[in-house]
Amino acid sequence: MDNTAPDQARAALDAAAAAQRRVADEVGLPRGYWWAMAAGWLVLGVIGGVGPTWLISVATLAFGMGHSALASRLLDGRRRTDQLQVSASVAGRRTPLVVIGMLLGLVALTVGVAFALDADGARHAGIWAGVFVAAIIGFGGPEMLRVLRRWARA
Repeated sequence: MDNTAPDQARAALDAAAAAQRRVADEVGLPRGYWWAMAAGWLVLGVIGGVGPTWLISVATLAFGMGHSALASRLLDGRRRTDQLQVSASVAGRRTPLVVIGMLLGLVALTVGVAFALDADGARHAGIWAGVFVAAIIGFGGPEMLRVLRRWARA
């Protein structure tokens, strides 16, 4: 490698950087994570709409604990598939913060939609808000995370 021209070295470095960016773009959470969260969101919406206060509290705590247990393994985004596991330096260290911010935004969206539906006179506004946000999570979770990671440069 003593006879490497500067332009050849630059081209090799650019190719390596491009390959690293392509791998980093594949970082995320498995599709099953998003559907499990959507199902939990829907169940919480139904329980919140028709359940007693004690059940709402228990279900919310159970959802939070279950999500924490699952997310602690997956939240770094490095194990989206069984075929690819990247280092933390490639995955970016801000992915957990992006996911937590996304969850807070989805909670705010759920509350906002529930208030809007309630103000419009809808019956079971909390359930319908849960259905709406669960559909967003299930169908668009990976894509939302990809866009938010790009915006946050995570």
